[in-house]
Amino acid sequence: MPSLASLLAFAALSVGLALTPGPNLFYLVSRTLTQGTRAGMLSLIGCQAGSLVIMLGAAAGVTAALLAVPYAYDAMRLGGAGYLAWLAWQSVRPGGAALFSPRPIPPEGGLRLFTLGFATAALNPKVALFYVAVLPAFMDPALGSLFTQGLVLGAVQIGICTLFDALLVAGAGGVARFLSTRPAWLAVQRWVLGGALALLAAKLATESRA
Repeated sequence: MPSLASLLAFAALSVGLALTPGPNLFYLVSRTLTQGTRAGMLSLIGCQAGSLVIMLGAAAGVTAALLAVPYAYDAMRLGGAGYLAWLAWQSVRPGGAALFSPRPIPPEGGLRLFTLGFATAALNPKVALFYVAVLPAFMDPALGSLFTQGLVLGAVQIGICTLFDALLVAGAGGVARFLSTRPAWLAVQRWVLGGALALLAAKLATESRA
C-alpha cells in the first residue's frame, strides 16, 4: 500500500492530468454536444474502461517491458509529441474548432458509444505515458507488492479523472451555450489550448529517458 504522502502527491498529479486537454476530453465534449448527456456518460464509461486496461498493464509491468525494447520508448515519446502537436494545430488553424465547439459526430447506440469511448482511451498515448513514467516514482518496494501499489495508485487516478470528466459532460452544454454568445472567449480558448498543447508536445519531444 502506498504511503499517505505518496497518495496525496499522486492525486495532485492526477488532477493535473484530468485537466490537461487530450483525446478523451475532446471526444467526450464532442459526443455530449452532438448527442446529449446520456451519450456523453456512456462514452465516459467506455473511456474509463480503456484507462483501466492500460493501468492494469502498467501495474503488471507489461507496458514497462515494452519500453525496455531498444527505441520503443523514443518511438512512443515522439509519436505522442507528434500527436499533441497535431492537436495544437487543429485548435489554432484557420477554421479550427474550440474544445466546446461541437464536432460533426453521427449518433450512435449504447454499445457503440461504449466501444468508441474505450478505443479513444485505450489508444490515448497520454494515459500510457503517464502510467509508465509517473507510476513507478510513487511505488516503494519496502511497502509491499508493487503490483498492489500500482493498482491503488491507478484506482486513484481513474477515480479522479472519472469525477472531472463526469462534471465536464454534465456541464458541457451550459458551457457551450455560454461561450457561443461570446466569440472573443472562443478565440481566446482556442489559442490558449493550442499553446498549451504545443508546449506539452515540445516538452515530450525533448524529454530524455533518464
